[in-house]
Amino acid sequence: MEELAPLTPAVFAILVALANGEKHGYAVMKEASIIAPGVKMGPGTLYGALDRMRGAGLVEESDTTDDERRRYYRITRKGLKVLRAETERLRSTVTIARRRLAARGASA
Repeated sequence: MEELAPLTPAVFAILVALANGEKHGYAVMKEASIIAPGVKMGPGTLYGALDRMRGAGLVEESDTTDDERRRYYRITRKGLKVLRAETERLRSTVTIARRRLAARGASA
């Protein structure tokens, strides 16, 4: 999984958005923009990332359909492993940053 780290903010947000269940593209885009508000998540960014993520085995299209124009996506087992690893990497980085700030008398 280390070959995929660090994840881009867009990929991380998409994986987090899909971690609690499958969603169609627009729902992923809306939720990802809440998860990572500084990330510009337009259709090009979303579908480009989803295509690359599908190629890497992180997400897959599901069979769910409520409208033939909508494609639904779900996170794969590999995607969950990558998300867990990236979450731990970020947690560790934040812990180090907080310790260093505390040592300088700054609050984190």
